Amino acid sequence: MSRKIKLCLLGDSNVGKTSLVSRFASDFFNEHAEATIGASFISKTLQVDDQSVKFQIWDTAGAERYRGLTPLYYRGAAAALLVYDVTKLSTFKTLTLWIDELKQFGPQNIVVAIAGNKCDLEEREVPTEEAVAYADEIGALFLETSAKTGKNVKNTFVRICRQLPSEKTALGTSCETIALNNGSTEEENHCYC
Repeated sequence: MSRKIKLCLLGDSNVGKTSLVSRFASDFFNEHAEATIGASFISKTLQVDDQSVKFQIWDTAGAERYRGLTPLYYRGAAAALLVYDVTKLSTFKTLTLWIDELKQFGPQNIVVAIAGNKCDLEEREVPTEEAVAYADEIGALFLETSAKTGKNVKNTFVRICRQLPSEKTALGTSCETIALNNGSTEEENHCYC
């Protein structure tokens, strides 16, 4: 029997959220993917260590006109993957808005990961060091990804799985608070292109 994990995919429009999920779920990349309207749902089962994990991924629209709907998808989410485009500083700066929204509407112990997408491109506006510092500040995992090449895409979901509380803890048989960086060093929480 596989464990089911609800994950919300968050970030501004055109950062490559849908492309990341497409690469993860079907190892496919579409250079001309259309923008998500509202949200889309994709599931993918992944073997992590000795456990089968079924991701139920809600790919939310990043356009401002859909922002009011996004908190509806937070209920019951075990993890959130926040995506920004390494070539657009504005998409990195809005991560703070997404984090504030998660704090307000999301579950208390949600696992947060940040993906700096499009790391295959040479022009950059977001230095890796700045993104690492922000991820450390909020206790999130950090990876640089490329939906186009597949770099760190599967690894992102594997690392999220490893940060999740055990099923017993998730079901409430333990009263301990989950620490996002529990037992891992800062170096283990970062993965670069």
